[in-house]
Amino acid sequence: MGSTFRPQPPRAAGHAAATLRNVDRYFELKSEIHKKLIGALNMERVASVPTERLRSEIGRVVERLLDDERVPMTTAEQNKIIEEVLDEVLGLGPLEPLLKEPSISDILVNRYDKVYIERNGKLALTNVRFKDNGHLLHIIEKIVSQVGRRIDEAQPIVDARLPDGSRVNAIIPPLALDGPALSIRRFGRHVITSEEMIGNKTLTSGMLKFLAACVCSKSTILISGGTGSGKTTTLNALSRFIPEEERIVTIEDTAELQLQQRHVVKFETRPPNINKEGGINQRQLVRTALRMRPDRIIVGECRGAEALDMLQAMNTGVEGSMTTVHANTPRDAFGRLESMILMADIEIPTRVILQQLSSAVRLVVQIARLQDGTRKVLNISEVAGVEDDHVEVADIFLFERVGVTDAGKVQGRFRASGYRPRILERLRVSGLELDEAVFSEVVDVNLG
Repeated sequence: MGSTFRPQPPRAAGHAAATLRNVDRYFELKSEIHKKLIGALNMERVASVPTERLRSEIGRVVERLLDDERVPMTTAEQNKIIEEVLDEVLGLGPLEPLLKEPSISDILVNRYDKVYIERNGKLALTNVRFKDNGHLLHIIEKIVSQVGRRIDEAQPIVDARLPDGSRVNAIIPPLALDGPALSIRRFGRHVITSEEMIGNKTLTSGMLKFLAACVCSKSTILISGGTGSGKTTTLNALSRFIPEEERIVTIEDTAELQLQQRHVVKFETRPPNINKEGGINQRQLVRTALRMRPDRIIVGECRGAEALDMLQAMNTGVEGSMTTVHANTPRDAFGRLESMILMADIEIPTRVILQQLSSAVRLVVQIARLQDGTRKVLNISEVAGVEDDHVEVADIFLFERVGVTDAGKVQGRFRASGYRPRILERLRVSGLELDEAVFSEVVDVNLG
């Protein structure tokens, strides 16, 4: 806004209070115009009007309403409030400018006046704010209603997604003590390419060639990592190497995968309604997928008892499947899967579970987000068998951290361990030969 309403950097406590009053007056004005605009527009007609024409019509109505309010404004200030009111009518209000920024990977609303973003792996506070908790709750309700879900005191937690595939999670009082909270994990339409993964130094060209050959040979791959480490991004990237003629079934809680093949069937779970009825979980969808003649099943993330059905599928002919799991090391990943299988409440000896895991999963790709915000494949490991009641893994490639530059960038190197994986025989039988140099490469990484 202009000098009357635009917040200025505070110079003293009195100035800060005046600034806050100006911000509140701006929201009051915008809210009043929004209300009058809704009354003046035919909302049923709005949906059928082209955006540019609608923008022009709304602009004329807002100008008239501003004249009625007798608020002095420049043309630039009028254009700004027109854009913001348009965002309220057609979009997600204050979030729209952030959603238009492709470099933003996460939008985190802690409360109505505290909105953070993640860009290039780093969190930063923005000057974006909502009018109050009611305004934020209205935007949350708008998001979840678009996907046929609801949020209220009886159902105060909801998962949803935006039209571009971005994942949304919201929680409201009484569970959220400071008011409604919202997180949006961005998933743009762009699927990262092999060249970009190498250019970003997420892994080396040799590591990528090896993984591509393993995907082509229908080797089952488990992608492990922490929250925000890039598991889904890596899964999307590796899925590019699945042959075009294969039939793929994907199963997710919230649709995030962006497979490029044509022969893809997509499943998404459904939460139960307010009466605890009608819910469909991943385990039921895995069973359904097995009846649909899949060449591969891709589960976006294993979180519960569906791990048992996924394991049985991998051991009964659906090879080359892929999934992700939250874990900090390749060995921990199998501990997590074992715990999930036990959640199925079926009496299976631990030794049998471990043997089935070791025969089903061929490779583990461990990925992490480092302290400088970059993402790295820390390990590519082959499953070597069961020993002392745990699944043994052998590193084929690994990333070694050696220090941090003055600019805070991680230094290190990717290197082959020298271990010759048994999976090479499978690759050879599949007609996929790799250069021996791949298993002796060392690549230094200095991002400073």
